[in-house]
Amino acid sequence: MRHRGLGVCVAGLLLLSTGAALAETANTVLFNGKVLTVDKDFTVQEAIAIGHGRVLATGNSTAMKALADAHTRVIDLGGRTVIPGLTDGHIHGVRAALTFGTEVNWIGVPTLKEALDKIRAAATTKPPGSWIVVAGGWTEEQFAEKRRPTPQDIAAAAPDNPVYIQHLYDWLLLSPKAMEVLNIRDDADVAPGGKLERDSNGRPTGAIVAGGAALGKIFDRLPKPTLAQQVEGSQDFFREMNSLGITGIVDGGGVSMYPANYQALFKLWRDKKLTVRVAYHLCAPKPGSELADLQNLTQLLPQGFGDDMLHFNGPGEILIWADWTDGDITADGKARLAELLRRAASKGYTIQLHWNPDRTVHDLLDVIEDINKDTPVRNLRWTVLHLYNASEENLKRMLGLGLIWGVQDGLYFGGERLQQEVGAERAREMPRIATALKLGLTVAAGTDAHRVSSYNPFVSLQWYLDGTTIGGTQTRGEAEAPSRPQALTMYTRNSAFMANDDDKRGTLEAGKYADLAVLSADYLTVPVKEIGNIRSLLTMVGGDVVYAAAPFKEIEVRAGR
Repeated sequence: MRHRGLGVCVAGLLLLSTGAALAETANTVLFNGKVLTVDKDFTVQEAIAIGHGRVLATGNSTAMKALADAHTRVIDLGGRTVIPGLTDGHIHGVRAALTFGTEVNWIGVPTLKEALDKIRAAATTKPPGSWIVVAGGWTEEQFAEKRRPTPQDIAAAAPDNPVYIQHLYDWLLLSPKAMEVLNIRDDADVAPGGKLERDSNGRPTGAIVAGGAALGKIFDRLPKPTLAQQVEGSQDFFREMNSLGITGIVDGGGVSMYPANYQALFKLWRDKKLTVRVAYHLCAPKPGSELADLQNLTQLLPQGFGDDMLHFNGPGEILIWADWTDGDITADGKARLAELLRRAASKGYTIQLHWNPDRTVHDLLDVIEDINKDTPVRNLRWTVLHLYNASEENLKRMLGLGLIWGVQDGLYFGGERLQQEVGAERAREMPRIATALKLGLTVAAGTDAHRVSSYNPFVSLQWYLDGTTIGGTQTRGEAEAPSRPQALTMYTRNSAFMANDDDKRGTLEAGKYADLAVLSADYLTVPVKEIGNIRSLLTMVGGDVVYAAAPFKEIEVRAGR
């Protein structure tokens, strides 16, 4: 990490723009702070000048205030830290936003009692018979009680409502009314692969053990919010993102995402009310016709189609449904995956691909290496998601192909289970982030929220650094931890690279968009265990304030761009 003074800053600007930036008057100047530019040298400055939505310059406070005139908004940071706006490199944010205004949110709730109180409050405020839905983002390890809700808990909290409570992608609890409305009586009603839990008399309790495909089918049967509710929920969700310093997302599509589900997002974009830059991927909507469906969906969507607030970023993350789960890929599945990836390469598409087990990732890499012989993929920014147990050998193969490794914080919620499955010693090496970075692999950060995790980026950053789960167990050792600058780079420059936007954002360098966040605590010096508590006090997208809290609350906030 290097600290540069005014002289170097001025010299850099002169080289970059032949003095043009210095001659331009700033619209906004933030001074008396600690500006982490996250450029290649991780330069730290004191102030930043913004003009026409872009960074004009960074340097010391005196120099940056010299770029102001009587009309410039000048903001005293009071010593606070400024970072580039964070980009979640893999999130199901478009889906989460649709129901954000109608769901009960258990993310970050510290006790089961409080979680049940939220159910009880919803039952009181919603019309009689209304659905109460907790769509995920929680685990029993976060609760002081260290247990999941029981059918009896839910019956007591909301006796007259159908209730749906999903745990990650492995378990679901339905109230008796929900079971009745959905007409679920047997395992066949929760196919594929779902199992009903039964009591000693053989009657279903309402608990269902199931994977993502089965849970997605059940979720699709729930009542949908109106378009107006989806638009309002989406706007509220993106504001929530802004409050956490998020200015961009790479959306993975995912289970239960069909073409109609993008209409609320598109309306916000058309109405210029987006406050988060969205790079979205399209999944194959249904099993059996993936290639044909993606061909039809993308006929009028060339790579990058859109603008700087919303653009198409290629197919992903579910390309072949039959092999989306974590089992071994079949020969037929491998052939169909190869066909689809070959077409993506020929069209120049960026892709995101869900792949968890290292034991089978050689099948994926074999396919990509074969495609690469005919159509180079190095510059297409293909991303392998998850792969928490990636071996060094396979990381090297990924590096050789120019692949990106998208690492989310799923083990923050599932680290204890990982220890049980592979043992404490092997778990200490997972994921091998430090190894990947030393090799030179591009590693990008994200959350995979909101059904399987929290969307809070600072919780994710804390986990990258200390490897400690939500239940307080340190599963990953320090040897595979990134440094603080490296982790922040994963969440800014590298995620912007994943979105094909690194030339426009991801760092606070002259000429890039002024997407930034002023933090409630100094990310570089606060104790690691407190990083998860950091919030943004002031968030800007393209130089416009999209979120402000005390002491900046009086600054006017724009409704969107």
